[in-house]
Amino acid sequence: MRNHFQFVMKESEILKNIAHKFNIGTLNRMQRTMAEEFRRRDIMLLSPTGSGKTIAFAIYMLKNLNAACGQVQAVVIAPSRELTVQIHKVIQAIASGYKITCCYGGHNFEDEKNSLNATPDIVISTPGRLLDHLTRGNIDLHHVRILVLDEFDKSLELGFQEEMRKIVRRMPNVSRRLLTSATRLNNNPGFIDLTDTYTLDFSHNNAPEKRIRIIEAKSVLKDKLEALNSLLATLGKEKSIIFANHRESVERIFSYLSDKKFPIGIYHGGMNQIEREKAVAMFDNGTATTLVTTDLGSRGLDIPGIKHIIHYHIPVSAETYTHRNGRTARVSASGNIYVITAPSEKVPDFIKFDEAINLTGSNKEADIEKEYATLFFSSGKKEKISKADILGFLIAKGKLSPEEIGKINVADHYSLAAIPANKAATVLETVKHEKIKNKRVKITVAEQ
Repeated sequence: MRNHFQFVMKESEILKNIAHKFNIGTLNRMQRTMAEEFRRRDIMLLSPTGSGKTIAFAIYMLKNLNAACGQVQAVVIAPSRELTVQIHKVIQAIASGYKITCCYGGHNFEDEKNSLNATPDIVISTPGRLLDHLTRGNIDLHHVRILVLDEFDKSLELGFQEEMRKIVRRMPNVSRRLLTSATRLNNNPGFIDLTDTYTLDFSHNNAPEKRIRIIEAKSVLKDKLEALNSLLATLGKEKSIIFANHRESVERIFSYLSDKKFPIGIYHGGMNQIEREKAVAMFDNGTATTLVTTDLGSRGLDIPGIKHIIHYHIPVSAETYTHRNGRTARVSASGNIYVITAPSEKVPDFIKFDEAINLTGSNKEADIEKEYATLFFSSGKKEKISKADILGFLIAKGKLSPEEIGKINVADHYSLAAIPANKAATVLETVKHEKIKNKRVKITVAEQ
């Protein structure tokens, strides 16, 4: 049992963890300011997507935490499952000695309940799942001192306000509030007391607009599928995200491009949680070089190396446009934004083009060789399987070299591993009847 009254993280340790886990030797100006302003009680942080806000508010939060005391001290609320998972990964890597629990819809509820039985110091959650645990008495937030609302422009908008109001009422002792986003909320709800909030506005500091090209990609047809096909063929293996406004359109685009042999993934709110997690992992590990998604993918997907954002449909608002574009040109990288326009289609004033290209359309299949395939293992953390176990298994039983094995993801009850696509069938045949740690595990090639 740990001593609840001896541990408080020092800034030097926080920075050491950031450097070690994320290879960040020097904080950017926004992150340094957050570290310096940690004594301020209420802060609104405005900064571009991809600028490192999660690390910034993690520093603020950890510098304000007391020693672990068997009570929840800090709550981080984010509007999407994916953003919640991303935040958890960052804080878990930085926050030595504190227990952290992540809760979100689609995640195994009993696993979360069991994790909450040993009271965490920090809870990271979506609003709906947090309220569910509160209602069932699985968690007590009475002693919470620090409340962080990430992407607050989304979590405080009308669709979430009733849930958020109920949650905030259960945290009467909050003394520090931190709200972060890339865009403002026009009307802040009254139940979040922002009367004495200090605003740090870095929205124009190192803004991604300075590192991107915005290109009008003109389709000769009203139906943009052939134009999209032509565009993707010119981008090759560089990572791209395609945004469409409706699930049905995302499904149609995915089906069309799959038939054209593009290594493509699909991601939208109609998929179950494991399907969504697999889609992100397979995009991240290179099995899919392109991901087609609704605006669900415009927040929380922090995947390195995304070079191109393609607006198959024109976004419905300037805020949506900003968050979509924020998936590329993250931190200090550059990227390209393509807006596919049909003949006579009206372009809103918030979109300003740097150049234009004409897409004549093509029905040809893509000549993009698939580099990776992903193996799916039917066991994960809860079955005591680790990344090292998967790596060792693929080397010993699959006869792969360490250099051939790509990213390995271990979830609660399953695992994924990227391997060379041209060896996937052979490796699967070799390992499918082998045991991992003396356990029989079902192994298949993951598909979208």
